[in-house]
Amino acid sequence: MSLFSSIRMANNTLRADQIALQVVGQNIANAETPGYVREEVILKPAASYKFGGFTLGLGVEVSAIVQKIDQFLEERLRGSVSDRSSAEVQEQAYQQLEGLIRELNDTDLSSDFTRFFSAISEVLNQPESAANRNQAVLQGRTLTQNIKRLYERVNTIRQDLDKRVENVADRINRLTSEIQQLNIRISEMEGGSASTSDAVGLRDRRQQALEELASLIDIRVEEQPSSGVAVYSGGLFLIYEGTRREVEVAHSTNRGIAVSEVHLKETDSNLETAGGELHGLIRSRDEVLGGFVDRLNELASALIFEFNKIYSSGQGLSGYQDLTSASAVLERDVPLDAAGLPFSPINGGFDLLLRNINSGVTRSYSIRVHLTGIQDDDTTLEDLADQINAIDGLQATILSTGKLRIRATAADTEFAFANDTSGILAALGLNTFFVGQTARDIAVNSVVAADPKTFAASRGGIGADTQNAVSLAGFMDQPLAGFGGVSIAAMYDSMIAEVTQGAAVTTAEAESARTFESTLRGQKLAISGVNLDEEAIRMIMFQRQFQASARFIKTLTDLLDILVNI
Repeated sequence: MSLFSSIRMANNTLRADQIALQVVGQNIANAETPGYVREEVILKPAASYKFGGFTLGLGVEVSAIVQKIDQFLEERLRGSVSDRSSAEVQEQAYQQLEGLIRELNDTDLSSDFTRFFSAISEVLNQPESAANRNQAVLQGRTLTQNIKRLYERVNTIRQDLDKRVENVADRINRLTSEIQQLNIRISEMEGGSASTSDAVGLRDRRQQALEELASLIDIRVEEQPSSGVAVYSGGLFLIYEGTRREVEVAHSTNRGIAVSEVHLKETDSNLETAGGELHGLIRSRDEVLGGFVDRLNELASALIFEFNKIYSSGQGLSGYQDLTSASAVLERDVPLDAAGLPFSPINGGFDLLLRNINSGVTRSYSIRVHLTGIQDDDTTLEDLADQINAIDGLQATILSTGKLRIRATAADTEFAFANDTSGILAALGLNTFFVGQTARDIAVNSVVAADPKTFAASRGGIGADTQNAVSLAGFMDQPLAGFGGVSIAAMYDSMIAEVTQGAAVTTAEAESARTFESTLRGQKLAISGVNLDEEAIRMIMFQRQFQASARFIKTLTDLLDILVNI
């Protein structure tokens, strides 16, 4: 072995030590850099050569500079990030919903229900008092306003979540574009299989972009031989090495508000995701809050129709001389159960009471509502108007809006309603307390609001008794046949219980997801994180190795000097 071969061997060692020290310095410099993955120098023996009968080595060389990363752990971590992000969005939605319903304080709906039905009970104590009836009307108005306010506020949150869905679509496109460009640059730098080293800085950036994308949607990542990655979500590919597919926002309507969905632009297919912020936003908007809106609408509908069915068969301290229905039909000549009314009447009938104000004499007339499914025989609004017009002293007119107007033809005559077995009065909004169809439009009928003396507390005639008020006061706990025998109180309790139970479950899921992600991050830190003590040890080791190699070169130089001077 010649002295020059020995110098070459020492030079290989110095070069390897310099590279190793640079990598150590890179690790130390980025010890606190978010997303940085520790680099490691892979050393291997340099090529050997023949010297006489011996095979001698030429020292050491750097085989590669690679990242210390566990790809399987990274995939699990991205999945946990998606789960945590989705759970946290739903957790926040439940927290906002619980804040709106304000259960267990005196401003919740249950308190409004209690005050309303207590006010009706006061009518029983002083049936002749118009002030008590007015108080019942005012408490009813407060109840309906708070139901509407709750509906509107829940939908406001849903609209805010929908705006975030649109924002997520923009962020997905930004991240997929960034990952696509990084794929190209990494492939160019690493040269596919031509290089054994990683484009470490670029890979760090791509790793961060993938994790951020995973916080938005659940993804599956596959690294390709070219060093690029393919990214899939819901069975659809978003990125494949140097190509990508954009997403766009598609609009539709859900429960009365405009909503956004994220579609793959190329195929217009819905981006179905099982995790990430997008999943949490859509589920919170449509299932958590949307489901609550459904239950609130069901509660409001039951209150409007079932309460009105009882109320409309009663009479107030005074009757009507002119009354127009609150609801309208779409077609005047089709059966009433198919005429587009907000609630469907059934086969039955009701009584019209005609009272002479001066004499106090009351006459009763039966109005038939025939709804058996036989089209030619079923009662239409025109048929109903004809029956009323056949009563001497009353006139019924169908307005151009599809509403029914009834008026007394004499100034000393007033009319009222009784014994409705068909539900047509509640369906048309004649002699009703509530109007509307759902929580969106529930309100107190303007007729009783303008004249509380018409509050229908009596069942035996105009100003006769308070039997109807007795039924109304106990309505909250009365089983409703049209709603499976469930009372308004039970429906409300069930609605609140669903929120509280859902909130508890979601909070537990979010906490579990946070804990699991924290555990995986700890495992990643142990593998990919920078430990300054370990780096200091490596730095000293390569420093000593470099010093020894330098001294070896000094010795070889001295030997060469001796040879030259001989």
